[in-house]
Amino acid sequence: MRVCDQPIDSRFGEQLARYANLVATYGLNVQPGQLVNISSEPYHRDFLAALVTEMYRRGAGFVHVDLVDPVLHRRRFEHSNPKFLGTLPDFYGAKFGELVDKGAANLKLLGPEFPEYLDGLAPEAVNTARKAGYQAAKRFYDEGIDKSKVQWCVIAAATPGWALRLFPDRSPHEAEATLWDHIFRICRVDGSDYLSKWANHNSVLKNRARKLSALGIELLHFVGPGTDLKVGLSERAFFKGGADSTDRGVVFEPNIPTEECFTTPDWRTVSGHVVATRPFLVNGVLVRGLRLEFKEGELIGFTCEDGGPTFQAYINSDPGAKRLGEVALVGVDSPIFASQVVFEEILFDENAACHIALGSAYRGCLHGGENFSESEAIAAGCNSSSVHTDIMISSESVDVKAVLRDGRIIELLERGEWRGELAADACQSA
Repeated sequence: MRVCDQPIDSRFGEQLARYANLVATYGLNVQPGQLVNISSEPYHRDFLAALVTEMYRRGAGFVHVDLVDPVLHRRRFEHSNPKFLGTLPDFYGAKFGELVDKGAANLKLLGPEFPEYLDGLAPEAVNTARKAGYQAAKRFYDEGIDKSKVQWCVIAAATPGWALRLFPDRSPHEAEATLWDHIFRICRVDGSDYLSKWANHNSVLKNRARKLSALGIELLHFVGPGTDLKVGLSERAFFKGGADSTDRGVVFEPNIPTEECFTTPDWRTVSGHVVATRPFLVNGVLVRGLRLEFKEGELIGFTCEDGGPTFQAYINSDPGAKRLGEVALVGVDSPIFASQVVFEEILFDENAACHIALGSAYRGCLHGGENFSESEAIAAGCNSSSVHTDIMISSESVDVKAVLRDGRIIELLERGEWRGELAADACQSA
């Protein structure tokens, strides 16, 4: 295998092999005879070979790899009749339906070869195509993910194009190698004890989520420079963190890396204003300097330095796109925050800071939510939308307080650091 057309060294090869093993054994936890689906760009062919090998070693029945070429994808927007952008062939949805029916494992491998491949395209056109893809795969999201009928995991791999956006003063090879170093360290595969590190980390996240759920939080209050945001929680809400499990009892890790404890807010209770502390991508466009204002649960206004038209098109997708579907807590002890790198990839950046998400909510963070009817979801303030995008809202200058249902107010994070029983050492021993 080569990185940016340069021979790899043995240390890199060892870390890449650990990464592939971690994904197959801990991330997806592939079961004997299981159908596995992987989506990726063609650039990652060498890493995909390592991943597929590990999955077959785990006993996978069949591993299907979907290669989505961004260059060809762009051609659709440039040359297709716009009236066809909102449609997809039936086999697209049928594939995702089969993944649910077969109890498959699904891996999404991120890492763009051409990060700007959607630049200059009409935001409305890109959004139309995105919505069509969501609708075609809706059963997969509703049942496969929300009802945990599949194992799923999202990971990332470096490319020169992505790396040069982060480290523009380096050669393509040096930039990519630097990004790989960050990925290996953040994903805890930079040493041979990576599986025990993940077991310990999972224990911290599970214990922290359990403690947060036991507090009886009525309201989360974020305060910092330009931020005064209140997010209420339903009495049904509880926090999740770390590994999840399917309805068959198979444990898996949805995101590698992960540093968050998250829950589903009651969107109707959200009020105040908030500043995004990191830029983020929406439909391939980087949104910078975002400020949001909420009133009675609705996003009533925003300003941003870059990406405004794309963000506007995105939140116009449907009524739920202007409401919150997630709130997550992350401390500055996160190795992603500690790296001081803004990765311009939500898988990493959302795990560097507390964040909120506009759009669809996780019913699985509400007691009984997996079996909610639409009316029950509405009554619980559980948002529904075709979008879901995380927006980072904390730093070492932001405090997070909780107003409990018994009237007490306690500090959860002070200047980004977990307090008291929520600190890592306290959660490790819980």
